[in-house]
Amino acid sequence: MDAMGDDLSEQTKALLEPGEIELRGLIVRTDVANDQEPELNRLTIEIGDVIAEHAETDADTYVYSGTDDPEFGLNQHQGRTIEGEEFVWECQQLMRDGTFDVVFYYEDTADTDAILADLRAKGYDVEDVESP
Repeated sequence: MDAMGDDLSEQTKALLEPGEIELRGLIVRTDVANDQEPELNRLTIEIGDVIAEHAETDADTYVYSGTDDPEFGLNQHQGRTIEGEEFVWECQQLMRDGTFDVVFYYEDTADTDAILADLRAKGYDVEDVESP
């Protein structure tokens, strides 16, 4: 892994510091360029759906994009349950060397092995990031 990749891994790990809930992280490296927004949105939803499928919730989820929310960044999205608006996952889409890396956070009670297996079977370049 290159220095930029190592740096992103360390930044992701730092954001997993113990808080209200224990989090796990994923870094998904893509070849999606800045002018491919529909593809970036499609893969964000697809990955979020895989995380939601293996999370400890039976509730239906939706993607909340914080475009009009001052507490969210432009490229920050969150998977929430339809009923109760509970957190399922969150991601940030980060431009690195001309393509996007997408960093996901989710509750560490989800089945990470199944998430990784499903994403890799779909062809994603994914890195698991455990809390320190």
